[in-house]
Amino acid sequence: MACRISELVLDCADPERLAAFWSEVLDYVELDREEDGSIEIGPAGTGFGGPQPTLVLSPSTDPRTGKLPLHIDVSATDRDQDAELERLLALGAVRADVGQKGDEGWHVLADPEGNEFCLLHRRVEPVGDTDPAARNRPPR
Repeated sequence: MACRISELVLDCADPERLAAFWSEVLDYVELDREEDGSIEIGPAGTGFGGPQPTLVLSPSTDPRTGKLPLHIDVSATDRDQDAELERLLALGAVRADVGQKGDEGWHVLADPEGNEFCLLHRRVEPVGDTDPAARNRPPR
C-alpha cells in the first residue's frame, strides 16, 4: 500500500484571487468553501480523490519569509512551452529569479502572491480518463 497526494494546501493573503488564478492555470473549478475562508479547487467532474490533487487556498495573515520549501511544477497539455508561458503571464504570473542561469529547460514564475512555480518544457497528456484501469496502461 502507498499514499497519494490528494490535496496541496497553500496559505495565502487572498484566497479568492489565488483560487481564480490557479483555476485558470490548471483548468480547475471551485469545489468547496469553508467558514474560515479556505477555497478548494480541483478538476471538474472528479474533485477530491480524483487522479489529480486538489488545491486548497487557505487564508493566512502570517508574513511569508523567504522562498517556499515546496513549489509546484506545471506542464502544458495542449500547446508548446512558449505559448503556455505567454498564457500564464497574461493570467498574472510574473517571472521570478531564484538564481537560475538562463539555460534551464524551464521557466521560473510566481503567482500573484509571489509563490514560485515552474513551467516545464515537456508537454504532458491531459488527465481525462478517470477509469482506474487507465493507471495500469503503459505511457504513450
